[in-house]
Amino acid sequence: MGTWRRLLLFGGVSLRGGGVAAALPLGCRALGCGRQLLGAEGEALKQRRTQIMSRGLPKQKPIEGVREVIVVASGKGGVGKSTTAVNLALALAANDSSKAVGLLDVDVYGPSIPKMMNLKGNPELSPNNLMRPLLNYGIACMSMGFLVEETAPLVWRGLMVMSAIEKLLRQVDWGQLDYLVVDMPPGTGDVQLSVSQNIPISGAVIVSTPQDIALMDAHKGAEMFRKVNVPVLGLVQNMSVFQCPQCKHKTHIFGADGARKLAQTLDLDVLGDVPLHLSIREASDMGQPVVFSQPESDEAKAYLNIASEVVRRLKSPPE
Repeated sequence: MGTWRRLLLFGGVSLRGGGVAAALPLGCRALGCGRQLLGAEGEALKQRRTQIMSRGLPKQKPIEGVREVIVVASGKGGVGKSTTAVNLALALAANDSSKAVGLLDVDVYGPSIPKMMNLKGNPELSPNNLMRPLLNYGIACMSMGFLVEETAPLVWRGLMVMSAIEKLLRQVDWGQLDYLVVDMPPGTGDVQLSVSQNIPISGAVIVSTPQDIALMDAHKGAEMFRKVNVPVLGLVQNMSVFQCPQCKHKTHIFGADGARKLAQTLDLDVLGDVPLHLSIREASDMGQPVVFSQPESDEAKAYLNIASEVVRRLKSPPE
């Protein structure tokens, strides 16, 4: 029971010997009770923290069969992170057909990969009881969305989420992959830390719109990866510009070059700009990502160029 709940229940009552309860006057005696409780729990927290710190960070263990892990992250939701992750995975495969690419969705509360990759069904189990990824467009995919109903909310606390992440990381038979693209949830919380500390990550790609509000959180996301020693490969400036399909006039709806300014602040590069275009949204909603369905379009070429930049930086990662 938490300190404040104890105070609410017992703050005005003193439990004396023999189980007889006598009312405490409000004021200094209640405050003294609160201080005692706070002091006792504070000491317990210190001891618990010491025990955890003595264990050190989890030892990183590679995902069997996976050569390079690329995480796609954002500080804020709704900036096109999952769309970028899907098209990046397809672009990596399109740029070099000899490479095997996988896509892992660890956004357990809001998995998008099943719909964007037009996949449904439960994973089969291998003879050694590992889940086999579902395959489409040449990309092996795994997501919590394959394990629960599409409209079923996951009302889980942290321990259950961490257990699910552990299963997605360790109980999937990927075969042999050159690249595993990981679609992270937005923010800088438990999932990001768990993934970063448990598996070796080759590099992180930060996605943001040029809007100041999104950039504030993108900055935090980049700094988080640096704190856990994950190389940040660069930023993707999504929804960079809107071009009217009628008059061709360009409008920077979310601002101009905000991600470039942030990249300069962080001493990073912009991997590429992706426009705000109807075809990207429609293709994603239909489960036919633009890199697959419209490979010759300017929008697809933006992702193909980003994939090329990612590979180049993996060969010579930032210091």
